[in-house]
Amino acid sequence: MNEAERALEGLLALMARLRDPERGCPWDRRQTFASIAPYTIEEAYEVADTIARGDPEQLREELGDLLFQVVFHARMAEERGWFDFAAIARAIHEKLVRRHPHLFAGAVLAPEDLVRVWEEQKAEERAHKSRSGVLAGVPLALPALTRAAKLGRRAARVGFDWPDVPAVRAKVLEELDEVDRAIAARAERELVSAELGDLLFAIVNWSRHLEIDAEEALRAANAKFERRFSDMESLAAARGLELKALSAAEWDGLWNEAKLNGG
Repeated sequence: MNEAERALEGLLALMARLRDPERGCPWDRRQTFASIAPYTIEEAYEVADTIARGDPEQLREELGDLLFQVVFHARMAEERGWFDFAAIARAIHEKLVRRHPHLFAGAVLAPEDLVRVWEEQKAEERAHKSRSGVLAGVPLALPALTRAAKLGRRAARVGFDWPDVPAVRAKVLEELDEVDRAIAARAERELVSAELGDLLFAIVNWSRHLEIDAEEALRAANAKFERRFSDMESLAAARGLELKALSAAEWDGLWNEAKLNGG
């Protein structure tokens, strides 16, 4: 047994100890798939955040937290007699071999064909799971921007798509006009929300046609806003200004100064 195998065996044994009905941790014992799922999503986000920050040591820790989530779910499944961690590992191993025929089945594929073959394999797997619809299998728990882009890509594969970038931009403007008209008509909040959702969906698809990841673009915009706002706070503090007392013009001045400072 090598070091990695010993480490994994130890982690699995620890998880079994935490879930032990008599000697385990009370908090770990009462958890369910539903109660743990939010933590799983949170840990995946923390991995992505650490990657964006470029911190190798923190990445090691966050990957460990994410691995623990997989081990936690595997243990709960094993307790129910569904499957264990080994079954999970075997299944993903078999799937990856199946999805790489150019490596393991002697197929000759050009680089541009790799994504197509991967998606064909996924579609075939969905069909075997009775998920034959074009949009089947796009996880509901994905971030809304990411899920919108995936839905758009799936629909595009069967021809349901805008022909080019200008056409999507026109749709964005159309949806923006519908939001404006709903607001002007003092429509119910639910209708304004629906129109705003249509606008956001169109913007995501505009991003897709521009070959820009909408989720990443918004993450970058969030980070830029945080930097600039922090700079504004520092500038205000250095001048003895109280944030809540600032006028709109003073806020604009601080914002423009933060932009000039590279925020």
